[in-house]
Amino acid sequence: MSRIFVEPVRWKVDHLEVLDQTELPGRHVTVACRTVGEVWTAIKKLKTRGAPLIGIAAAYGFLLGMRREPRVRSAAAWERRARRLRDYLASSRPTAVNLAWALRRMHDVALRHAGAPAARRLKALRAEADRILREDIEMCFRMAAHGARLVRSGDSLLTVCNAGGLATSGYGTALGVFYRAKEQGKRIKVYACETRPLLQGARLTTWELLHNKIDTTLICDSMAARLMQQGRISAVFVGADRVAANGDLANKIGTYMLAVCAFHHKIPFYAVAPVSTFDLSLRRGEDIPIEEREPAEVTQLFFKRPIAARGVHVYNPAFDMVPARLVTGIITEKGVLRPPFDKGIRKMYGRSKKRP
Repeated sequence: MSRIFVEPVRWKVDHLEVLDQTELPGRHVTVACRTVGEVWTAIKKLKTRGAPLIGIAAAYGFLLGMRREPRVRSAAAWERRARRLRDYLASSRPTAVNLAWALRRMHDVALRHAGAPAARRLKALRAEADRILREDIEMCFRMAAHGARLVRSGDSLLTVCNAGGLATSGYGTALGVFYRAKEQGKRIKVYACETRPLLQGARLTTWELLHNKIDTTLICDSMAARLMQQGRISAVFVGADRVAANGDLANKIGTYMLAVCAFHHKIPFYAVAPVSTFDLSLRRGEDIPIEEREPAEVTQLFFKRPIAARGVHVYNPAFDMVPARLVTGIITEKGVLRPPFDKGIRKMYGRSKKRP
């Protein structure tokens, strides 16, 4: 039976407790976020990360911020506070649509209860944040079940970045597929790309996979094509931070390279993402905003030691875009979408119009 093995965020009576992922795998450190600013910083600085998880963290951050609102304020003041909090938390990271999705839900609940007594307002917000967390757990389990059907015993699978329990409510998207396959008794091997520049694959994915007793081999990002050339990869499974209406998707930088190589070598390439990661307001991947991060992530070895010449120019996009034509399937909690993705996405949302 599927189980949660890690709790990357946890609500603790009056604050949010965050597992600091920048300290893994060396140290297991939790951070108490007692202000909205501390939640914003935890998301921005990748202490908590992964598209589904930052949505969950932001939901509790919104709750935290609204708890600070004086109880005597009017409904209008409550609504203004809710709008400011939503916009502020959404500014922490621009690419993952789950962030805005969760904040929109929290904001809507806040508006619906603006005229209610203070205790009822906060109770409704707490219930919604808890609901977002529970829904993510169930979505991960359902995605894992759908994805595991695509895995055969003896497969060697490739992934990049971290799309596991540390990126979600505790089980995972792409890694959840691996966990479910193992629970079914399938013998699998996983190759994890290190994921430069912040090494989420080396630090986080290998930690998770080994904890779950999955045969794991770490490779440098540039080694993936060689493995495919040698016929040592059965399929590629990755997460996604945003999926456009046509099936183009954004994921951690390096994913496009894997998709191109997989397409060339005729290797199945799957993205695993909940419906909350789809952004039907965007027609195509080129419309997805791509976050660019600070140069020090590239020029220093995890901010500790310089590894590049002083003064060099740096280009550091956190994500790249994978065209839908390179994707074999998108695994959601509602099933596996196949090309043409635009039609499948419209059907999934019950839309009949040409533009979702």
